[in-house]
Amino acid sequence: MKLSEILKGIEVIGTYQDTEVLDVTQDSRLVKEGSLFVCVKGASFDGHSVAEQMLEKGAVCIVAEHDLGLKEQVLVKDTRQTFSYICANFFENPSKKLKLIGLTGTNGKTTTSYLIKQILENTGKKVGLIGTVQNMIGDESYPAKYTTPDPYELQKLFAMMVDAGCEYCVMEVSSQALAQGRVNGLRFALGAFTNLTQDHLDYHKTWENYFSAKRILFENSDIAVTNADDKNGLEIIKGLEFEKVVTYAVNTNDATYVAKNVSFKPNGVEYELVGIDGIGRCNCPIPGRFSVYNSLCAASCALALGIAYSDVLYAISKSQGVKGRIEVVPTGSDDYTVIIDYAHSPDGLENIITSLKEIAKGRVVTLFGCGGDRDATKRPKMGRIAAELSDFCIVTSDNPRSENPKAIIDDILEGMQGIKTPFVVIENRKEAIRFAIENAQKDDIILLAGKGHETYQILPTGTIHFDEREVVAEILEDLKN
Repeated sequence: MKLSEILKGIEVIGTYQDTEVLDVTQDSRLVKEGSLFVCVKGASFDGHSVAEQMLEKGAVCIVAEHDLGLKEQVLVKDTRQTFSYICANFFENPSKKLKLIGLTGTNGKTTTSYLIKQILENTGKKVGLIGTVQNMIGDESYPAKYTTPDPYELQKLFAMMVDAGCEYCVMEVSSQALAQGRVNGLRFALGAFTNLTQDHLDYHKTWENYFSAKRILFENSDIAVTNADDKNGLEIIKGLEFEKVVTYAVNTNDATYVAKNVSFKPNGVEYELVGIDGIGRCNCPIPGRFSVYNSLCAASCALALGIAYSDVLYAISKSQGVKGRIEVVPTGSDDYTVIIDYAHSPDGLENIITSLKEIAKGRVVTLFGCGGDRDATKRPKMGRIAAELSDFCIVTSDNPRSENPKAIIDDILEGMQGIKTPFVVIENRKEAIRFAIENAQKDDIILLAGKGHETYQILPTGTIHFDEREVVAEILEDLKN
């Protein structure tokens, strides 16, 4: 592809020599013969510093923010923001051939995105999905490194979806992706908001920055679907223009779609889905209070897109859970239940424990930790929530990363002071899980919180394989012998 085609619609400072480009990248390790290298300045590495070496390595041109004195250079105002447009042009703007549905919020994005995908597929649509657990093109799965991929991988996925005949793409849109411009140039047929609580302040630094990043999705959406029960639900779309605004709620009647007569059961939730254009009984086979909001958001999105009430309700009734989201782990025992959930924020932990308490016949035993190199202010809050809501707590490690696991645990314990709920501290997560299973009582629900779909643990010494499903199975096998 010609460089001029890749730079189409992008404001370039000065002139450049048109040339043939075989690939584009911002990663110096991926540069090869014929590459266009985009110099992006990150937290610890500035691509501008290796621009000349990239030309020697085979790059035909570099894109920079300032004059590097190189003949083969293109100058733009902001390389990070520009990279998204470059990737879109390189893959011939595949997103314009798809109807994009973007979901943002602190919790609920993953399950809601799967529910929307299943509703659309139930009506005969072919759908792609981009998210935390995996990326999908129809029934085919592809690994996901980030909730929202970098611009190159994102546009490549869009292109694959178009080639496969997809009409829709449902995607989780993270606050980091929005702030970093990974979705620049995308126009969403529908943007949906789940909720907003404290998370990722290690990256955004302030609540205002976090909120502003989330709002970017709605600045680029035709239809807005938002949670009227969340105090930020209406604020996030305030002052913006849309073709249509749809709201959903459980606690107020002042919404487009409202869940009435909610019933919680061990195998799911039921409620009347009451809307301006219909009413019907919604049965979602995923237990927990948050499943009401997730299914209600998914239903509101589908209805906003013109899907019939009957199709929406049927698809939700046939929906399946998502790996790592209130996932029941086989134990071969009817005496207790082991559940894995990705809850790793104060709000997420509160939601899952509260939901389990509503269906528990015995104790709710919460095993949890907090991530290292992340927002440390969450730690005592999560300790307090776990202690206040659980019947027993096991404090352990999550992904300590470069931090001392004991120091993270000490932060958690600060929030548990003065609360009478019994707890133990077992730093090694595998040993903590073993303790939970060995000491399980009749009708216990053992919640393994924080890791969810992850199959690894990031320790100060490096990353190890750690799949809690395998860990539980191994412990159970050991206990047989």
